[in-house]
Amino acid sequence: MRFGVDDLAQLRFAVSPLWESVAALRASADPGRHALHLPWIKTALTVGRERTGLLPHLPDLEVLAPPPRCPLAEIEEELALFAGPPDLAEALLGWWAAGVRPYWPRIRAVLEADLAYRTRQLTEDGIQEVFAHLHPSLRWAEDRLTGPGLPARGPALDGGGITLAPSAFTTRCVLLPGRPSGPPPCLVYPARAVGTLWERRAEPEDGLARLLGRSRAGLLGRTSTPTTTTGLALQTGLSVGAVSQHLAVLRDAGLVTSHRYRREVYYRASELGRALLGRTAAQGLSDPDPPNKP
Repeated sequence: MRFGVDDLAQLRFAVSPLWESVAALRASADPGRHALHLPWIKTALTVGRERTGLLPHLPDLEVLAPPPRCPLAEIEEELALFAGPPDLAEALLGWWAAGVRPYWPRIRAVLEADLAYRTRQLTEDGIQEVFAHLHPSLRWAEDRLTGPGLPARGPALDGGGITLAPSAFTTRCVLLPGRPSGPPPCLVYPARAVGTLWERRAEPEDGLARLLGRSRAGLLGRTSTPTTTTGLALQTGLSVGAVSQHLAVLRDAGLVTSHRYRREVYYRASELGRALLGRTAAQGLSDPDPPNKP
């Protein structure tokens, strides 16, 4: 793909629940190539078998899925732009509800951590370093990005830019072409640190729990990557109101920081918070337990 100055200026990052549902479906249909996800695959297929009968036999789901356009998209918004027949969209929504949504807080945490890493890399090192580290198969030279996941004669982007979207379930780069008067092209790439996705998360250490209270210690542990009150509520089982109150206390104590992105406020552990967590950083009260490992 050939980039102009305007394309580089309009680089975007996104998280797509619809794409992750499609990629997760592909992974579940070929467990041998996705051994990392075997703990999840067994559980997901058990609960989603009745809703996925027609999906594995359709080869073009990736082509039908619209390119994601922002980090906060809901699957219903994406399905409204889906190019497939209504029964296929309904089946995908059923698969999402049964096989992906129960684990979405875990999956999204990995994807958001990747986005935080890439945006920091973009700020500190520039766009060339971002492209150079997305995947070993990609190459950036002059004004072009090349790789086996891209067309042999890729199109110029014509100033519309490109979206980069991490995926927990893909092992290669996939280009989702843009649409006329619609979202720009999207390059889906394998997310970092996917190996942590199905790890069983430990309880906070007793000393930290006694100091902060078990709920606040657990919430602090889950803010090692930027996350929202809604995401934390889904992961912990606490109400959104309770999470907001606990986060306010942690923020007043200097243990978390917050920043707004569009309609959402993201919380992240401060340097003091991460130091307090010590070796238990990024661990907290478990969301529902991960799938049992074989």
